[in-house]
Amino acid sequence: MAAEAEFIQTIIGVGILLFAAKLMAELFLRLKLPIVLGELLAGMIIGPFALGAFLVYDGENLLNIDGELKVLGDIGAIVILFMAGLEMTPKEFLRGGKMSFTVGTLGVVVPFFAGLWVLQAFGFDALQSMMIATALTATSIAISIQVLNEFGKIKTPEARLIIGAAVVDDILAIAVLSVVTSLVGGDGSGLEDIDIMMVTFTILEVLGFFAAMLIASVFLIPRLISSPVWKAKGSIEGIVTAAFFGAAALAGYIGLSPIVGAFAVGMALSTTRVFEKVEHFIEKIGLIFAPLFFAIIGAQVDFREVNLDILMLSGVVIVIAIVTKLFGCGLPAWMFLKDRARGMRVGIGMISRGEVGLIVAGVGVSSGVLTGSVYSTIVIMVAVTTIITPIWLKMEYRKEIRSVGGGDAEDGDAEDGDAEDGDQGAAGRDAEGGGGPEAGARPEAAR
Repeated sequence: MAAEAEFIQTIIGVGILLFAAKLMAELFLRLKLPIVLGELLAGMIIGPFALGAFLVYDGENLLNIDGELKVLGDIGAIVILFMAGLEMTPKEFLRGGKMSFTVGTLGVVVPFFAGLWVLQAFGFDALQSMMIATALTATSIAISIQVLNEFGKIKTPEARLIIGAAVVDDILAIAVLSVVTSLVGGDGSGLEDIDIMMVTFTILEVLGFFAAMLIASVFLIPRLISSPVWKAKGSIEGIVTAAFFGAAALAGYIGLSPIVGAFAVGMALSTTRVFEKVEHFIEKIGLIFAPLFFAIIGAQVDFREVNLDILMLSGVVIVIAIVTKLFGCGLPAWMFLKDRARGMRVGIGMISRGEVGLIVAGVGVSSGVLTGSVYSTIVIMVAVTTIITPIWLKMEYRKEIRSVGGGDAEDGDAEDGDAEDGDQGAAGRDAEGGGGPEAGARPEAAR
């Protein structure tokens, strides 16, 4: 009976979180804000540390973020990273060449080491600092791409550079996440406890696994899917699901983050003939697992620990998040593009953090490395950077329109801006979940 009670509590939790997430999604859509932020906020509001504490039946809380719900959240993370992989073709990774590699690499290195240094100066130990610094590395650029597309700038040099650099950025960020995750098992009491050879080996292992997985997926999965054996309805979708979950399991088995495997399979499928079919299918799955993931992440925020110190720490982390991307990505982009304004836009377009930052926060808090207060700080950072990126990009392009077209162009742009804002809610799902129209737009743009 105890097992049955736990199961009932889990499905009640799923129902409450999904219902709250979609209610807030509707509200944020009407407020012209990213939907994913509404889903995240829904978890914070209805979570067991907020209103959920009052949802009691027969002396028991109806909503507890227990092991079963966390497992569902982990599955959501795998689905999200598979969808993110679908947005990137192998050619995108190679096409950018020196520019994309440099900007993307610095977009990971500068935030990581700047965050590591500043946070240790604030008294955090090495492993805590590395966890927070890892959350600062990854870029979630679907909102940026939506803004560029709405302004008709998707084919501009800065847009191409943002796309290429983001591919490098995401892969390296996943490598860093796997390194830090592998260190969670140690005591992490200081930098002297970190084996440089082990870190180097782990990074090479991630990159090697990613390359092997990508090559194997490119050659094997399309042939597997194209087999005449699959005639029953849903067989292809089932095989694809088995493939990315199997790759995630393999990655986890050899000690890497499971999301690496799912990401690699998604990237391999991005250029296949079944891309649109797979994208449509996984988008439907994402409609359930993505909001559930973000609601579960939000529900773990303990508002009882939010105080002036957390707000001050959040301010410091947000400043680091913004400045390091502007300098780490914007300055080299300025040098490559030989245009300050375009370089600035690249830096702005790379500011938004997303699913990897939230996944890092979840890994940190579930492993006991991060406290609830630091977890809340990372969530606040992700939310703020996700909100300011599209707003800032719009402002930059409106400056260009004013300088080129004058008042008439500005007035016309105001109308376009309103329409664009109306699409922002849909863009919010793409920003963190990789689903929706944007998931298809990105590979199409690259092709």
